[in-house]
This record gives sequence, C-alpha cells and structure tokens, in this order.
Amino acid sequence: MDNFDIEDPLKSLEDHQSDSVPALFSSESHHMPSLNYFYCLKTSDFHVSFRQEAISLILQAPLTAQYSCNLDPYTQYLAINYMDRFISWQEIPQGNPWVVRLIVIACISLAAKMKEIHFSFSDFQVKQREERFIFDPPVIQRMELLVLDALNWRMRLITPFSFITFYLSLFELKDLPLSQALKDRATDIIFQAPNEINLLEFKPSITAASALLLACHELFPLQFPSFEISILSCEYVNKEMVQKCFDAMQEMVNNEVSESMVEVVTSSSTRNPISVLDCHCSKSESESSTNSTTAATVTPENRGIKRRKLNGFCSESNMMNISQIQPCE
Repeated sequence: MDNFDIEDPLKSLEDHQSDSVPALFSSESHHMPSLNYFYCLKTSDFHVSFRQEAISLILQAPLTAQYSCNLDPYTQYLAINYMDRFISWQEIPQGNPWVVRLIVIACISLAAKMKEIHFSFSDFQVKQREERFIFDPPVIQRMELLVLDALNWRMRLITPFSFITFYLSLFELKDLPLSQALKDRATDIIFQAPNEINLLEFKPSITAASALLLACHELFPLQFPSFEISILSCEYVNKEMVQKCFDAMQEMVNNEVSESMVEVVTSSSTRNPISVLDCHCSKSESESSTNSTTAATVTPENRGIKRRKLNGFCSESNMMNISQIQPCE
C-alpha cells in the first residue's frame, strides 16, 4: 500500500497532477456520511448514544493502561470518519451491545493500516478494562470487509487537513511562525469537530476554512479581515456555508472553554482522562447484562470478569448489512 498522507491524500495516486486542488474539492463529498445522517442524529436518541459510545471508545484506545499501540489523533480522526460513514449507510440493530465495539475495533484497525501503524486486536481488547466481549481475528476481519464494502473502499480520506495548506497559501504569509501557529490552532479545532453534531453537515473544505478563520480570529484579530477576504474570495468556497460553520465552530470552542473552567473548579484530584471520557459513554451496566445470550461462549478471565467470546457468524452468505452479524450457537 502506498504511504497515505492525510494532508495530501492524492499525493501517491497516478492521476495526481497540478490540478489536485480542484480534484479535492470535487471529490470531498464522497468522503462524507450520507445526506440523512445529520437529520438522523438530530431525531434519534439511539443513534446519538451509539455514536457517543463509539467515539468514546476510539478516543480511549491510546489512553488505556499499558496499551502499546501508538494511535495518534489523525488515526483516531480517520477511525471516527469511517465509523460515521459506515453507520450512516448501514442499519444498526438495537439490543446488541457488542455491535458498537466490533465496529470500533474494525474502524481503528482500518485506520491504523492506512497510517501504517501496528495494531494488535488482542492487546486492544484485553487491555480495555471495560471491554466485555472478545472477538477473534476472523470476526474482526469480516467486519472490516463489511465496513470497506459500505464505504466503497474509499479509505484514502479527504479531510479538512487536506485543505489547510491550500488555504494558508491564499494568505501569502511570509512569517513562517505565524503560519505554523495558525495551522496548529486550526488543527486543534478540527480535532474537536467530530464531537459536535452540528458540524457534521459541513464538507471538509468548509470545516477547514472555518477552523483557519477562527484560529486567526483568536490569535491575530487585526489580520482577520484580510484573511477572511482571502478565503471568501476563493472560487471553490461557499460563503454562506463558511459563515454558518464558523458560527457553529465558535460556539463549540466557547462551550469547550466554559466546560473546562467548570471542570477545573468542580473536579476532584482523582479525575483522569479516561474517567472524563467514560462519562460520555451512554451504555449502562444493566443494558450489558440484559442483552447477554446463551449463544456466546462464556469464559472466566484472570480478573474474575466474565467475557463473551464471539468467534464467528451464523450466516455464511455474502455480507450485505450488519444485521447478519450474530454470535454462533
């Protein structure tokens, strides 16, 4: 596999020419969730809870005690995108608490492969203390194929990071530290974006433009008007969408600052990153216990926690949707 650069996803493709920027803008819609996904998240508590738990699991992966796989934020971003696109095209069965974990493992595995990062199925599962299900590699690989099929094998993702360099070139900055500061802050904002449902409707190019404008507004307010003109005058940019995204992004950042200030005041010294992420996970212990099945093999672990090992699918037919994934009897 050719090395994948998240900031230049077309770099190693045969058709990568000097017109790669127009190609990015024309192709970015293919790397987004389905059109009704945003509406679904606005109206379905189940999908919101499912997505929150999935993101929580993805973000917890590198924080898990003694977990050796080096998943950087870019890899996590890819995994979240794969997950969003997959569940936007597939009907997710309710009442199966293991489904979200299997999807998350498959999406992280695919993202790690794209970034050429070693990923161990067994280490990831055993060392996640909240993990109640252990999946064999063949099960995970079949789930990967299901994800790939739903995404039409579009894994060389076009993200907001793909547009940062292009937008910075419009500013014609000669001060490299200034340019790097804008890029770094915009990157931080983009990493926050998946947590905000209201930002899911915007194309990657719009998210990138808004993040850079917000970074400039925060760091260099005097230069903001000229930067805004540079971006909004770009032929590829929809001014109304940029303004709408900018407003939503600014609200997200303001809320993040407010929540951080409250947490500093109210949190105890025993709080840690994993416990903070856990509070966003909607899955309850009662849900896990009520959905246990006799079809799964139950084996006691060293810590005395019973885990279910899902070692296959009942259906041997061609995989078309996630409802076919069931523990074998």
